[in-house]
Amino acid sequence: MRTTLDLEDTLIREAKAYAAREGKSLTRIIEEALAARLREENIEHATAQTQSLPVWHGKGGLRSGVVNPASHKHLLDLIDDTEQAL
Repeated sequence: MRTTLDLEDTLIREAKAYAAREGKSLTRIIEEALAARLREENIEHATAQTQSLPVWHGKGGLRSGVVNPASHKHLLDLIDDTEQAL
């Protein structure tokens, strides 16, 4: 596809010199640079969407005797017992 871009003179001169050193066309250099930038943007976007999960750094974990950690009642009773012990 053909398109017209208005770019800074210095940037074009540097890009043409780079293209000549690499043995590539200016079009190819611009395509590669644009593709690399878009890939970078996609990676940043995907990373930004990842959420951090909270991590417990304290001591302990599940206490022995916790038979069913999915039972809210049982867990609340254990919390009450622990708070009363403090």
